[in-house]
Amino acid sequence: MSVPKKRIALITGGNRGLGIETAHQLGSLGYTVLLGARNKEKGEQAAAKLQAQEIDAHCIELDVTVQATIDTAVQKITTEYGKLDVLVNNAGIGNRHTFTDLTVTTLKESFDTNFFGAFAVSQAVLPLLELSDAPRIVNISSAIGSITLHSDPASGVYPLKALAYSSSKTALNQLTTHLAFTLRHTPAKVNSVCPGFVATDFNNGYGDLTPEQGSQIIVRYATLAEDGPTGGFFNEQGAIPW
Repeated sequence: MSVPKKRIALITGGNRGLGIETAHQLGSLGYTVLLGARNKEKGEQAAAKLQAQEIDAHCIELDVTVQATIDTAVQKITTEYGKLDVLVNNAGIGNRHTFTDLTVTTLKESFDTNFFGAFAVSQAVLPLLELSDAPRIVNISSAIGSITLHSDPASGVYPLKALAYSSSKTALNQLTTHLAFTLRHTPAKVNSVCPGFVATDFNNGYGDLTPEQGSQIIVRYATLAEDGPTGGFFNEQGAIPW
């Protein structure tokens, strides 16, 4: 009787905040977790921290804005693991300038990481995900990427006008719908999730939720059952309108 292979998860921006906590929770479920990190030293330190907690964690040098590092990471995963079961597109930057203060350069920086980076990584690892019997892609989005909520004066999102960040997350949500469509005849599940306002370095330590709490929804959608949804946008309260 053959022993089933362990499930392999790649988490971009995996060396801190929601990334490392998601890795901890998936690792605690028995996954091998690959921490995508721009800074190899910091990535290795994060992996060592998880290894000390008996998590099967490994650093993989990966800058989502540099195609060469994506290609090298994919080759490494192919050689060492032969497949990928979970991709969490977590790497992101939070430029939150007002419309009048925003520059084209800053707008492009947000899209380079939050959208183009997620697209490039997703496209590059797709052949590895297709080798899994239950591939899962989780795109870390935000409720302020919802055009519907931004258009509703009664919504709490309405006054949070940060064009660079919110529009890049709106684009990321489109990536979710297109990936779900591309993989509609496979067992794959592709979803956008909003972890909420989490107290991490990303938010300068401010937030209503701990990383442990915020990561729970990420892990839930990374481990969806066969009958789970695909092509959706969710937070802890349920579906978020596009």
